[in-house]
Amino acid sequence: MNAATDEERAAINQELKDLYASLPDDQKDVFNTELQSFLAKEMGRLKSSYESIKGTDTDN
Repeated sequence: MNAATDEERAAINQELKDLYASLPDDQKDVFNTELQSFLAKEMGRLKSSYESIKGTDTDN
């Protein structure tokens, strides 16, 4: 989400894939749950920021 370039985004994605692959099977479900929770929180934060900016923009 915070990657500045496509290359940086690809590197982050690969790092996450490598980390996931290195986990024991019993930890993969925990990883998925925590990652989904993190992503949901970030998307909510981004939506809130977007709506705040959008609301400010329509006032002008």
